[in-house]
Amino acid sequence: MKKLMAANWKMYKTRAEAKATAEDFINRIDGKLPADREVLIAAPYTALESVGSVLEGKPDSYLCAENLYPAEEGAFTGEISPAMLKDVGCSYSLAGHSERRHIMGETDQMVGDKVAFGLKNGLSMILCIGETIEQRKAGEVQKIIDQQLEAGLKNIPADFAPETVVVAYEPVWAIGTGEVAGEEEIVEAHGFVRKMLKNIFPEKANEIRILYGGSVKPANCAQIIALDNVDGVLVGGASLDGESFSQIALA
Repeated sequence: MKKLMAANWKMYKTRAEAKATAEDFINRIDGKLPADREVLIAAPYTALESVGSVLEGKPDSYLCAENLYPAEEGAFTGEISPAMLKDVGCSYSLAGHSERRHIMGETDQMVGDKVAFGLKNGLSMILCIGETIEQRKAGEVQKIIDQQLEAGLKNIPADFAPETVVVAYEPVWAIGTGEVAGEEEIVEAHGFVRKMLKNIFPEKANEIRILYGGSVKPANCAQIIALDNVDGVLVGGASLDGESFSQIALA
């Protein structure tokens, strides 16, 4: 199982900026990416085609959307469908990022609908889960993980291929704050995610990748991806620079 080194650019970069960053990144990893790695860039909608043109044909390199809407088409102003994402070259989409949950008000059920619909329509899906600092202090980490996993994976097709489902554990308090979960906290959370996946998908759980996200940087990436049940990383701020993200991808 290859480790997935994923960038999430959020609401940053014009088309020209995105293409330049993607080119810089690809040039830096060209011929150097370890055989056990894959890289992925989640770019804003407007930059997807530009970034995709850079990643196209590059081995183990994938284009990802930051979000989708669970419908084929319709009167959903401002939304975008899986078919539209595939049309510009996406093979992945995120669902349930904490900023979508806590700023945009997306419910666990809505996130689950997105995961299921994306999979049914040919996209691989990255389900983001994680607790707030208040929930951690209240001892509710496992409760939140269980709740978000159960709802997020509830309606996916029974015959799904395990490589098309990725879970990204991102403690909300560590996203963009400079705070990183300690190694024990990461191992404990990822171990619990794996346990829950085994309960839900007994025969496929060990083939589903679990990523860590939350203030991942070149300086700490190697230690993080060496931990048990850490199958890659989902990187925010440190992925906005081609050099920085290349160091993470090659860590």
